[in-house]
Amino acid sequence: MSLLQIDNLWFRWPSGETALRGVSLTLEEGRSLALVGRNGAGKSTLLLHLNGILHGNGAVRVRGKPVEDWPADELRATVGLVFEDPRDQLFMPAVIEDVTFGPLNFGVPGAEAREWALKVLASVGAEGLAHRAPHHLSAGQMRRVALATVLAMQPELLVVDEPAMALDPEGREAIIALLAGLSQAKIIATHDLDLVLELCDTVAVMDDGRIHATGPAREILSDETLLRAHGLRVPAKIATSDG
Repeated sequence: MSLLQIDNLWFRWPSGETALRGVSLTLEEGRSLALVGRNGAGKSTLLLHLNGILHGNGAVRVRGKPVEDWPADELRATVGLVFEDPRDQLFMPAVIEDVTFGPLNFGVPGAEAREWALKVLASVGAEGLAHRAPHHLSAGQMRRVALATVLAMQPELLVVDEPAMALDPEGREAIIALLAGLSQAKIIATHDLDLVLELCDTVAVMDDGRIHATGPAREILSDETLLRAHGLRVPAKIATSDG
């Protein structure tokens, strides 16, 4: 049984704009998939279907069970989504409160939730931020904390939207190393194709709400004709090595 299976998923916004057009994807346990494409391709819209935030026409199954049949809290603990903008998921006065929020809602006793939250913060290199206000953090710090809020729920599938957005080179390298060290299956939506080479074994190219190609990362990212047709460029690491 696949960890995630998407079959012929369509989605139209209330405005009438069709954002997904028959998307089908499968992800096995322990694998990592990059979802790449130009702005407006439908990547973020697709991610929001994976833990039930949006519901389209078609099928999305986690461990063989349709997402609409999962209790919402249980689904969102199993499929952990880290938003492109971490400010969208950090809303408590202090970091420690954001990270304990999920476990407390699942009935974990307060002291245990706090102890676990501190361990998770340490695992993402944010142990010193527990009592800081999230809105006072740097972009890189916020990304670490947002990731910690999701990891605190011990998800089986980690879904991350643009993990390196707005980070300086040092912050980018740190977040890549952090994600590479996590054992969960991953889906990463990104424009950073060099990041894809470091984190993902499979790539799906998305454009105009459709998946146009799927395959091994290096094979897909070496196909200049395919990438250019969908507003992308061969990543520098491949271009340099081929040159």
